[in-house]
Amino acid sequence: MKKYIIAAIILLNFTACDWIGNSPSFGDDFITYTIQAGNHEIDNNFNAPFTGSSIKFQALFDSSCVYKSAIPENQNDINKLYGFSDCSSQHQSNSARFGWNWREGALRIYAYTYVNGQRQDKELGTAELNETTSFKIEARDNSYVFTYQGIETVMPRHCSGGVGIAYKLLPYFGGDEVAPQEIRIKIRNI
Repeated sequence: MKKYIIAAIILLNFTACDWIGNSPSFGDDFITYTIQAGNHEIDNNFNAPFTGSSIKFQALFDSSCVYKSAIPENQNDINKLYGFSDCSSQHQSNSARFGWNWREGALRIYAYTYVNGQRQDKELGTAELNETTSFKIEARDNSYVFTYQGIETVMPRHCSGGVGIAYKLLPYFGGDEVAPQEIRIKIRNI
């Protein structure tokens, strides 16, 4: 009888908790991240700890990711998709993540890093709206290896070895401007 009471208490505790971060979209196994109009960050932003040496995921962009910046040159600003901080430092010191923007009629994908406080980026290709696309970032000794559309792109890294004390970096809109409309991006870890 005690086993049943303990099980019931544990079950009650799980059902009484609020979800931390974005809630899963139970129609599929993606998590939908939403950035409200006028914001940079996703709803319920929570940067979970990251302990691996690589991150592999799939993302799906829909028509909400087609936007026009208020200031034309800001259309070149790179929005952030997903990645991790590195070298036991804040992400604007050392990090690796994929970036994106809508420019010249296409959703463009970038390798986006901070290496000892210096931002670096490289365009990797385009993604189709409403199609699942695969991404991978691997931290190696003194480099990050970004894999997109089966092509590896190597970017410099400030430290070597493990990532140390690190956290995941979730979707973020901007540069200089906030989201001009609600932006929705679906991500599934693989």
